[in-house]
Amino acid sequence: MKKVIFSGIQPSAQSPHIGNYLGALRQWVELQKNYQAYYCVVDLHAITVPQEKKKLNDSIYATYAMLLAIGIDPNMSNIFVQSHVRQHTELTWILNCFTHLGELNRMTQFKEKSAKQTKIVSAGLYDYPVLMAVDILLYHTNIIPVGEDQVQHIELTRDIADRFNNAYGEVFTLPTARIVKETARIMSLSDPKNKMSKSDANLNATVFLTDKPDVIRKKIMSAVTDSKKSIEFDKKRLGLYNLLGIYKAVTGESEKEIENHFSGKGYKEFKSELAEALIEIIKPMQQKYTTYIADKTTLEIYMRQNAHKAAIVAEQTVRRVKEKLGFII
Repeated sequence: MKKVIFSGIQPSAQSPHIGNYLGALRQWVELQKNYQAYYCVVDLHAITVPQEKKKLNDSIYATYAMLLAIGIDPNMSNIFVQSHVRQHTELTWILNCFTHLGELNRMTQFKEKSAKQTKIVSAGLYDYPVLMAVDILLYHTNIIPVGEDQVQHIELTRDIADRFNNAYGEVFTLPTARIVKETARIMSLSDPKNKMSKSDANLNATVFLTDKPDVIRKKIMSAVTDSKKSIEFDKKRLGLYNLLGIYKAVTGESEKEIENHFSGKGYKEFKSELAEALIEIIKPMQQKYTTYIADKTTLEIYMRQNAHKAAIVAEQTVRRVKEKLGFII
């Protein structure tokens, strides 16, 4: 049997950006060929901060459509919406009772996100690492493709699973994080000390998968570099190093090949070629996305079919947990 992978993406009014694609989503497409893949639009995680009804609804459709557009095959992978599978919330309550407050207090992402909340810090924001653990454990996941900032969550997931298994016998599979370091961190085009972000107030800092060609060209040509002239991989030259990393990820060329190609050329030539390479890789995704988002009936069919398949596996896990605990089912 194939090993199982799980990964989730929050629905967002903004489309995924090139950093999301190169750092994670592109790997999802490749991984589905060799693994039993579960890919989830985690709308329950989205409501840990305030959401407007219509924006959330539109974002769920848009995110699901984009996953299809980048190459996730709903007949090969199980691509579903989190809230459509009720076992996610049901098992979260149970595993809350196997999670220590001290563990949640140590979660760095809660500290960062709660600091940004000006009105209310919800219990859901505090507790979402348990829901994330449930997302993984429901499907006996072996491998989680994540960024380095998510490793702490995988460690918590393993601790909760191990605690339950030790108390009641083997039920949960202990997952392992899989980090693609080569392109895991695409940085901001305007401030390369910070990671590229959908929420950046400076729209020129981020290349979105829905950006038009002229917009992409403008953003790349205005990206921060330095006063030097040579095009070379130097980690100290943050802006250039980030752009070269994007070029390498998009073209598949080696560092030596890229440096040789741009030997004697300047930033204008380099940025121009980078922009065109990005446009070339994004264009077919945009064409497919336009088709999918215009046909919500088809999207809903895929959502229902895949949620049903996911629920069968999830319910088996929940029933085993309940039996171990002594619930009457």
